[in-house]
Amino acid sequence: MALIQCHFFSEVLGLSTSMTVILPQQTSGQVGMRGVASRGNGHPTLWLLHGGSDDDTIWLRRTSIERYVSELGIAVVMPQVHLSFYTDMAYGGLYGTFLMEELPKIARSFFPLSDAREDNFVAGLSMGGYGALKWALTKPEQFAAAAGLSTLNCATAKFKEMLERPRFLNLVFGDQPQEGTGNDLYHLISKCSESAGENPKIYQTCGTNDFLYEHNLDLKAAFEGSNLDFTYHEEPGSHDWAYWDKTIQDVLRWLPLR
Repeated sequence: MALIQCHFFSEVLGLSTSMTVILPQQTSGQVGMRGVASRGNGHPTLWLLHGGSDDDTIWLRRTSIERYVSELGIAVVMPQVHLSFYTDMAYGGLYGTFLMEELPKIARSFFPLSDAREDNFVAGLSMGGYGALKWALTKPEQFAAAAGLSTLNCATAKFKEMLERPRFLNLVFGDQPQEGTGNDLYHLISKCSESAGENPKIYQTCGTNDFLYEHNLDLKAAFEGSNLDFTYHEEPGSHDWAYWDKTIQDVLRWLPLR
């Protein structure tokens, strides 16, 4: 595998930011790795999103994601969005526009990544699970599948009530309620369910000891009440990397790779 950390200027954000990228490599001599040949028309791509306390390097530092994807022939793009909740912030950067519009164009200009819908997937944990599902439900024409690990629907009053220090959410969403807007996963689920267009497959997983477990059951019920292709998995586990290192492997096995 080729591992690249890329610093670049974002016109949308008006500042320099970074992404960490894993690219497939054909190899037979690397101990413990079995690479596969790259595709001439661009690599299938997993856009993998970090959580609220992390950055674009965290998946590499806390899991073996590079090893897990080595035999799949897919690229992994991990962007840096700070504590933005992958949203155009009320008081901050336009991270939603950066993620959904600018990042794919920049990444594909740097690397041979497929832009075909059937070759693109998005996943993330916690805040990144919110970002992944929000991106896929907002732009269903871009993705074949999306996965949320220990996802939080942070645009709801219920989530805000859970927090000891909820004021930072006002920097993201402002003072206005977000239910029924493009920042509300329940609203996006309903919108996609009613759409005549093609929607991505959805995978959701959460540990039964996670502090967001009940929160995830609410989200599960919303997906099950829709007509989306939805898979749910739970098992004992907490809001930690032991759970995410295991379940990202489940996600990779679930992806509808061609």
